[in-house]
Amino acid sequence: MIAIRSEREIALLRQANQIVAEAHCAAKEALAPGVTTREIDKIVEAVIRAADARPAFKGYRGFPAATCISVEDEVVHGIPGDRKLCAGQIVSIDIGACYKGYYGDAATTHCCGAVDAERQHLLDVTDLALSRAIRAARTGNCLNDIGVVIEKTSRDAGFDVVRDFVGHGIGLEMHEEPQILNYDNGSPGPRLKTGMVLAIEPMVTVGSGTVRVLKDGWTVVTRDGKPSAHFEHSVVVREEGGEILSWADTLRWGDRSD
Repeated sequence: MIAIRSEREIALLRQANQIVAEAHCAAKEALAPGVTTREIDKIVEAVIRAADARPAFKGYRGFPAATCISVEDEVVHGIPGDRKLCAGQIVSIDIGACYKGYYGDAATTHCCGAVDAERQHLLDVTDLALSRAIRAARTGNCLNDIGVVIEKTSRDAGFDVVRDFVGHGIGLEMHEEPQILNYDNGSPGPRLKTGMVLAIEPMVTVGSGTVRVLKDGWTVVTRDGKPSAHFEHSVVVREEGGEILSWADTLRWGDRSD
C-alpha cells in the first residue's frame, strides 16, 4: 500500500530533505582532487547531526558510514574510505537523514575537476532523465510512466539503465512502497495520487546496465567497468508534477529542461 501523506507530514519530510540538501552542498564544497571519500563522509555526518537529525544510512543493515560515495564505475552504495579522489573522475554522493521520525534521501553525481565529454554527457542525460521523471510524477499518471521516461531519455542518448536497483517510496521508513523502476516494465502500475512521496533515482551507465556487488557486500559496480551516474530527489506527487523536497538553490539538479 502506498501512503498518502498529509501536509503536516509533508512539511516534516521537507525539513528532513532540506537537511539532506544542506549536507549535499557541504559535500560538493569539499569535493576536490586529493580529498578522501572518508573526509567527505565526516563532513556530511557533521552537518546532519548539527541539524538534530540522524544519518539514515549509518547502521542501516550494517552499512558503516553516513554517506554512500561511488566513484566512476561504482553505481551505488560505495563505502567511504581512505581512497583519494582524482581529477577527471565522476563521483556519486547519496545522502539520507532522519528528522523527527521522517526520512530524506537524495543523490547527485559530481565532476572531480574537469572531466571528458563522455562523462559530462552522461551526467547531463541522467540529470535530464530525473527532471523528466519528476514532471511525470503527476496526479493521475501511472507509476510506470516514470520508468518509461527514464529509460527513453537514457537510451535515446546511447546509454543504458540499471535494472537491479530501484527508487522507492519514502516517509516514516527510508524504503517504502512502491518500488520505482528506471525502465518500462510493460505494466501501468498503480495510479499516482496527490500526497504520495517518492524517491526517484535514475542510475545510468555508459556501457551495459548489468551490475555486480563487490566482496564488501555493498559496492555495486558495472560489470563492464564503464562509468555510471546516479541522480535522486525525494518528491511529492502533485497535480502539476512532482514537488522536489530535497531542493538546494546553491546546488541545482533535477531541474533541466528539454
